[in-house]
Amino acid sequence: MYVITGATGNTGSVVARRLLAAGQQVKVIGRSADRLQSLVSAGALPYVCDLKDTTALVQAFTNARAVYAMIPPDPASQDFRAHQERIRDSIVAALKKTGVEHVVALSSIGADKSEKTGPVLGLHYFEEQLNQVPGLNVLHLRPGYFMENTFAQIGVIKTMGITAGTLLPELKMPMIATRDIGAAAAEALLHLDFTGRQTRELLGQRDIDMTEVTAIIGRAIDKPDLKYVQVSDEQFVTALTQIGISANVANLIVEMVAALNSGHMVALEKRSPENTTPTSYETFVAEEFVPRYRAQSASA
Repeated sequence: MYVITGATGNTGSVVARRLLAAGQQVKVIGRSADRLQSLVSAGALPYVCDLKDTTALVQAFTNARAVYAMIPPDPASQDFRAHQERIRDSIVAALKKTGVEHVVALSSIGADKSEKTGPVLGLHYFEEQLNQVPGLNVLHLRPGYFMENTFAQIGVIKTMGITAGTLLPELKMPMIATRDIGAAAAEALLHLDFTGRQTRELLGQRDIDMTEVTAIIGRAIDKPDLKYVQVSDEQFVTALTQIGISANVANLIVEMVAALNSGHMVALEKRSPENTTPTSYETFVAEEFVPRYRAQSASA
């Protein structure tokens, strides 16, 4: 039995479906039975609980062959670091009590740093705590910048006719589709060929900057003159809070972007066939960004 935390999220849902397709028994954890229903229809066993509930997690993890462990985001949190700590401590305590032997954990590039990485700092401590669980074999997956983060540009394009953010226009970053993270996690869980404490970076199909991202989007939505504009931290925080992200989370994102811009937060591995994933940004835009863009246009 595999147990998947964050099973309704971008990566967890892919992990669950891949394992089910391989004929495995899968228990999916979520906070809503309704949101778990599509996975249940595919053959998964549902388990509704809050990840902060250690007692419930102990029951969920008991007799698990392996666990996919992650800390789900909470964009509205007034104290996101505390949110991360509570879920981290609950997962770690449940793993200790149940003696699970293998965990694939969702981390991030930059989790090697112990300061000034915004929300990624919580993943640094998540890794550290998992590494201290006796007898646990843990693989920390450290992906690059999520392609899905660029969905936020849809509203910017519609209201301002540009893409915008605080990333440097020509900062090349490893950018990855979350479906590729889920696929990599599922493969690791199926093979369980890792021992001790290991990290593995996932660097996407290639490094790409916001100028190129904008050009790809512009061509795909028939706006070939679309431009990227770097804005101030203050403007960025204001924009994020206007779409429902708390000021606390917004400021953590600003700190993370500053870490990317300065090179403080950077991939440690050289690109290789093992850490390169298949989905290009062009494919992502065609299959994910454009349909969402058009759907929002139709509903406007």
